[in-house]
Amino acid sequence: MVQAIINLSENEARVLNIVKGKFGLKNKSEAVSLVIDKFEEQILEPELRPEYAEKLQKLEKEKGIPFKNVAELRKIIEG
Repeated sequence: MVQAIINLSENEARVLNIVKGKFGLKNKSEAVSLVIDKFEEQILEPELRPEYAEKLQKLEKEKGIPFKNVAELRKIIEG
């Protein structure tokens, strides 16, 4: 676990206290962790998430369907 000293404005500290109370957390560290987790879920692009990298690795291992041209591919898909 990494420890960090952060400077918060009064408003930011109030927001963390509200988060702490709303979710029944023990301290502001847990509130910061929760806020970061929510930010990650909603804001970060999928390719930055570890789950996405795992999904890509699985997809890369899958065998594709060989085709010579678009017409042949269309025949495979529609056929």
